[in-house]
Amino acid sequence: MRYHKITSPDIENGLGCRVTLWVAGCTHHCEGCHNPETWDFNGGKPFDEAAKEELFSRLSLDYIKGITFSGGDPVDSYDDVLALMKEIKEKFPDKDIWLYTGYDFNALIRSDRVEMLSYVDYLVDGEYKESQRDIAIAFRGSRNQHIYKFYADHNEMMDVSEMIDK
Repeated sequence: MRYHKITSPDIENGLGCRVTLWVAGCTHHCEGCHNPETWDFNGGKPFDEAAKEELFSRLSLDYIKGITFSGGDPVDSYDDVLALMKEIKEKFPDKDIWLYTGYDFNALIRSDRVEMLSYVDYLVDGEYKESQRDIAIAFRGSRNQHIYKFYADHNEMMDVSEMIDK
């Protein structure tokens, strides 16, 4: 896996003070994307042990609520991101995980990448659509995108987009 940067503290990509990992690589190429530099799977730099140590060091801070995976599209680097999510949940069980993806929730749950969702606390789904751009909504760029919160060992989930917007 490659990444572009680790942002911390970050209050723009999820609830609370967070760490955001900007993963390299995206197959969606949404028109008007605010991060087209992250589309290239060979862009950025390798996510090596030093990068992991930096990420874990920032996650260990008391005021950090969790981690956000963004990019690019972290789902496009599925195996590496899934392994990292598992490790984070093991080492930092009280930290939440947000995942931004251009994939639609319904498509993800029917795909061979569904296991990733069992480690995610909040999912922001859907491609960015410039025609539905809205700067007034929280943590999303366009109205077609939704925020799903997973509850109780992932047996329940709810679209919380409108609650978070208020």
